[in-house]
Amino acid sequence: MTTNLLGLNGRELQAFFAELGEKPYRARQLLRWIHHVGADDFAVMTDVSKQLRECLAQCATISPPPMLRDTTAADGTRKWLLDVGTNNAVETVFIPESTRGTLCISSQAGCALECSFCSTGRQGFNRNLTVAEIIGQLWWASRALRSRAVQGGAGFGTAQHAVGDPGHPAHADRAISNVVMMGMGEPLANFDNVVAALRLMLDDSAYGLSRRRVTLSTSGLVPAIDRLRDECPVALAVSLHAPNDTLRDELVPINRKYPIKELLAACVRYIEKAPRDFVTFEYVMLAGVNDSVAQARELVRTVKRVPCKINLIPFNPFPQSGYTRSDPEAVARFRDVLMQADLVATTRKTRGDDIDAACGQLAGQVQDKTRRRQRRMEEHTR
Repeated sequence: MTTNLLGLNGRELQAFFAELGEKPYRARQLLRWIHHVGADDFAVMTDVSKQLRECLAQCATISPPPMLRDTTAADGTRKWLLDVGTNNAVETVFIPESTRGTLCISSQAGCALECSFCSTGRQGFNRNLTVAEIIGQLWWASRALRSRAVQGGAGFGTAQHAVGDPGHPAHADRAISNVVMMGMGEPLANFDNVVAALRLMLDDSAYGLSRRRVTLSTSGLVPAIDRLRDECPVALAVSLHAPNDTLRDELVPINRKYPIKELLAACVRYIEKAPRDFVTFEYVMLAGVNDSVAQARELVRTVKRVPCKINLIPFNPFPQSGYTRSDPEAVARFRDVLMQADLVATTRKTRGDDIDAACGQLAGQVQDKTRRRQRRMEEHTR
């Protein structure tokens, strides 16, 4: 049986090489070849002895999830669909901007939390992704963007590098400067695999991203937020979407287990060890649901004791969602109330909606184990 090295961290690679009778420095070599260079063939690893390369070819692989589809939007946003087996596929999205390039990564095939305005949640849930399937999305994107740069494609970054922190001298001029765990799934519901993948993203021998440039978005699993603070604190974003428990219970059902007061207390605790001195609250703008001036004022009162930024997200429609996007004037009025209360509030620019790559639109392909879609179809036909 061969070992997939793609999802192994430095310590695990050292243990792997120890079993082969090799020195610990081999782990650093392999990390660089796999993640810096994007190699999936041991034969190209020229600073590794021929004998070891032949041995690795027999006992190991570098196996990312197979690529099914690569789509580019009119605004340059790029979406990949990756096969994670048993008729499941997940999506990852690259958003290029003039000063940064952000990759949005999935953590599960589907999502069990069923937020009412999210296309992924409507697909149901199949399983957690492995470390190799999570980090494989970054591996594929880095390789694809490197190839495009070599061919003269436009965008942030150069042909030499594809991922890293522009502020890090060893990882300058790379297309992917930021990673957000905001794709399909609830990252903290797949805690161990997500944290293992985060550590690879942060490892200088792998992707060399700084903690400030890696953001994990959660719907509010309070115990897991505390674990993340202690084990691998990165930038934190929280899907809030409502100023009170009554509405949030409807929009984000996990709120019934971890209500807003408990969630905000966890956010305050998290900031003690976070790489940034604030939490980002994400707030999708739903017309006539959560976008009134009165609700903006209530939101001010709700979050006033939490150092935060609020990111207002125009709702991105999908079939049978039951919601419509707040008009720009309503979003502006809502934002003005927040800013007048000295809160930092921004409105997210919608990107990639023509290829269903915008926030809340990722659906992929999920073999639902929850029967959620079947129940909805039955309700719809009654």
